[in-house]
Amino acid sequence: PRPALFSQVDLIDLRTKFRVHELTPGLTGWAQINGRDEITITEKVKLDSEYLKKKSTLLDMRILWMTAQKTIFKEGISH
Repeated sequence: PRPALFSQVDLIDLRTKFRVHELTPGLTGWAQINGRDEITITEKVKLDSEYLKKKSTLLDMRILWMTAQKTIFKEGISH
């Protein structure tokens, strides 16, 4: 998942609770391609936790592909 900002204490606390903090932060993530700024922090952590359980090279390739698509078509941008 993308790293949290130092001011996002609620996100950091939830990620720690669900062991998501064990993942190495990256440029994109499962939560980013499944809602980004349009989903709640709880939903983001749920998706990050799902990624933690299912992580694989194939899933990483899918995330990169979907990130490229969403970037090209400007999907999920709220600002």
